[in-house]
Amino acid sequence: MPLIMAVCVVIGIMIGSFFANRFSGNRLNVINSGSNRITNLLRIIDDMYVDKVDIDSLVEDAMPKILAELDPHSVYISAKDVQSTTDDLKGSFSGIGVEFIIRQDTIRVQNVIKNGPAERAGMLAGDKIISVNGKSFVGKIVTNEEAMRRLKGPKDTKVKVGVVRYGHEKPVYMTITRGEIPTKSITSVYMLDDKTGYIKIKNFGETTYTELLIALAQLSQEGFTNLVIDLRDNTGGYMNSAIQMANEFLPKNKLIVYTIGRKSPRQDFPSDGHGSYQKIPLVVLINEGSASSAEIFAGAMQDNDRATIIGRRSFGKGLVQQQIEFPDHSLIRLTIARYYTPSGRCIQKPYTMGDDKDYEQDLLDRYQHGEFFSQDSIKHTGPAYHTGIGRVVYGGGGITPDIFVPEDTLGMTSYFKEASLSGLILQFAFTYTDDNRPKLNNFKEMMELADYLDSQNMVEQFANYADKHGLKRRNLLIKKSHKLLDRVIDSRIIYNMLDEQAWTQYINQDDPVIKQTLEVFEKHEAFPKKPEPTAKFKSKKQKVAMADIPYNYSSLHCRNMMMANA
Repeated sequence: MPLIMAVCVVIGIMIGSFFANRFSGNRLNVINSGSNRITNLLRIIDDMYVDKVDIDSLVEDAMPKILAELDPHSVYISAKDVQSTTDDLKGSFSGIGVEFIIRQDTIRVQNVIKNGPAERAGMLAGDKIISVNGKSFVGKIVTNEEAMRRLKGPKDTKVKVGVVRYGHEKPVYMTITRGEIPTKSITSVYMLDDKTGYIKIKNFGETTYTELLIALAQLSQEGFTNLVIDLRDNTGGYMNSAIQMANEFLPKNKLIVYTIGRKSPRQDFPSDGHGSYQKIPLVVLINEGSASSAEIFAGAMQDNDRATIIGRRSFGKGLVQQQIEFPDHSLIRLTIARYYTPSGRCIQKPYTMGDDKDYEQDLLDRYQHGEFFSQDSIKHTGPAYHTGIGRVVYGGGGITPDIFVPEDTLGMTSYFKEASLSGLILQFAFTYTDDNRPKLNNFKEMMELADYLDSQNMVEQFANYADKHGLKRRNLLIKKSHKLLDRVIDSRIIYNMLDEQAWTQYINQDDPVIKQTLEVFEKHEAFPKKPEPTAKFKSKKQKVAMADIPYNYSSLHCRNMMMANA
């Protein structure tokens, strides 16, 4: 009996110790373990919470919130979103090769990539996709994400697609073998005039430098002696691509950019002197949508006095992210350093850790302050620096151009504003395109199509369409906005029927930034000049009529057009 009691006591002590360690001890562990608290918290929830909890889902929700407490550019990308967020930068993806929009719960094929899988299978621009692999694909289930999930896929796999086609009573079915579809960084390459080559770069991806060399070779065949690189609304991408590109225009041992982080010692990126275009007159175009790698390139050209920068102040992203992948293929882009232009300026605009509200509001604040309309309204938050020849430049909030060109508001009215923001202009342009494809297919050149559209009284047609779709006709405002409406409508139809280069060529015809650029080349002022030691410059405030919102063709094209690739 005493033996049995002793054994019971020992077992009781052991059980008591177990539960004490399991609860009280574990609690102390959580409190005192510092960075392990999150891991311990998840374990406790998994072990003890009243209901069954999906721990993976908790982690998925928590990671973006943790990174949001750091800076505006450190982000978490889930495994299912990785492909869609990296395709543009990788230079290609596997799919059928179409550009589409969704209207009235139906996929409308906007463009078919030349020599791509869809074109080889017989798909045409204007086709409406109604089924995928024998299953109906219309109605509320049709989203950009779901469309890309069904149409994209591994290379050499097949997908059966049913389409409704103009002039056909019954659906047309085709089997498409998926292939590698290129996603180009450079969207436009052409001659502005007999001497001036133009290159539009939308982002900096893996293939940007290669695309640049091809573009320069093309322009060389056309005899260019001046060059414009358009980085307006270029949101950035890979830093190395911007460095490679800058190297092409700089002599040997010129600093392009350098980076410094808490755990990352200073790293310099100098030019190697092998660039083939070190002496060509160069102008770089930027605006408030130019960010990150676009600012690295513009800053390198400005600080080395290599080019004239024209436009409006850039976005102001001076943080470097490293991409880190997890075993489940999700990843984070973590800020590990700041980058600095050759003069030593960090162009990152101010931000408060964990508070993105003011940061996201910055561009609107700039607009309301008048910065888009007057150079005198630009607020420099950082110190002054100097370029190689002594020109003053500023850090702390983007790249300020050498030549400021205000936002064009000519023709802006409340009617145009509503027509644009409501999406009616885009809807009308696509409807007109779809209804008139047989006729429009006859035009293969931008100017031919533009001349035809000019003869069709497009503004009157749009006003009637808009009136039927909820935008009341206002003849006086329509008259004031007539030229602007005409050019925007025509530009959209040109894009629908041709391509982005044709669209760019069309809108560049009356672009005040382009006009200013050509004047710089005409005056042989592309290479910045050393400032006069005693000269004092005082800019005159420009009087520009302000509208409720700024307008540019690129904004309408990029932000209001819900377009995707598959």
